[in-house]
Amino acid sequence: MSDDAPTFDIPRRPERVYPRDGGVEYEGGTVFRLSPDSEVPERELSALVERVLDGDRYTYGDWFELPAPVYLVHDECHSTAFRVVIRSGCVEFHVLPDTAEAALRGMYSRLCETGGCGWCVDCETTRPE
Repeated sequence: MSDDAPTFDIPRRPERVYPRDGGVEYEGGTVFRLSPDSEVPERELSALVERVLDGDRYTYGDWFELPAPVYLVHDECHSTAFRVVIRSGCVEFHVLPDTAEAALRGMYSRLCETGGCGWCVDCETTRPE
């Protein structure tokens, strides 16, 4: 990564909430939105993300029947997890409560190496309701 690469400092982590009817939900948090320098069809973004995730340090799954690809990613090198979503021509990194910043930097670095394009990275935070 170059000196001007994003640091992926996490300004707000989501809070786990356990509803009475079961399951787990997250309130608040941080999303890093990566936009390619030039327009790339979502199908190609999904293929790029899957090529990166097929590497030796990741375990991932796309178990959800959703209108956009959503991957739950486990970075074995950093023993951490985060979600990756392909939406509106962007790749989004959704921070979970224990996501390591180094894992996000690693995923970004591999996207840059594999994708052959530059990326603009924006950070969005939300507060718990």
